[in-house]
Amino acid sequence: MELVSASKMSKAEANAKGFSPYSKKIEEVVTSIALNIDDVSHPMLSARNVKKTGYIVITSDSGLAGAYNSNVLKELHQTIEKEHGSADEYTVIAIGRTGYEFCIKRDIPVVKSVFGVADHPIFTDVQELTSETVQMYIDEEIDELQIIYNHYQNPITQTVTMTKILPLTNLSEHQGTTSEYEYEPNEAAILEVLLPQYAESLIFGALLNGKASEHAARMTAMKSASDNAGDLIDDLTLSYNRARQGAITQEITEIIGGVAALE
Repeated sequence: MELVSASKMSKAEANAKGFSPYSKKIEEVVTSIALNIDDVSHPMLSARNVKKTGYIVITSDSGLAGAYNSNVLKELHQTIEKEHGSADEYTVIAIGRTGYEFCIKRDIPVVKSVFGVADHPIFTDVQELTSETVQMYIDEEIDELQIIYNHYQNPITQTVTMTKILPLTNLSEHQGTTSEYEYEPNEAAILEVLLPQYAESLIFGALLNGKASEHAARMTAMKSASDNAGDLIDDLTLSYNRARQGAITQEITEIIGGVAALE
């Protein structure tokens, strides 16, 4: 299982890194339009009074991945306990069976869920979920969208991260591009199409990071399990040999004692 996870991790890591240039470019274009056209108005760019928060939670469908799932779910639980006083103030979009079952057992409302995401997902695997989630914000079913997942850093380190997806109020932090674009038919029409795609790309990028983190965590967990099993086998073998040696010594002592008694 360690070797299988290592193989999957390599491809998942490449997928996550390969998606980064696209994510940065669409962010660059969206930022360029949003900050350079006058009187830009779009519900995804405007903060509003937060009455209900949506949390996208990315976990695995199975266990044997060390603390991969528990760290994410701990962050979710602590955030809910800290930020909300009623179940009417939040809802969860669960990607992965572990997160879904965690929420159901604790009566945490789950509005959408998806299971069985491939080890190396493509966008169409979660396109329906992401588009419906973004539409929930546009339709004001939720007033804020957060995502909680494991951010992949390297095979040893995965960091639990909570990021605000919507509203997109921090675009000015990414300003600095010098690229110039020509827009057809116009900036406002392009922005109308790009903003949902940008938000969806953020969710998909987090999923790719989550998958890479899952395989890395499972590889590490299986290596630890194998090492611990080896140590346990060594300890049990030593105990067995000691018991066997003691039994043989006892038998020899009894034989010698019996011979001495006959003499």
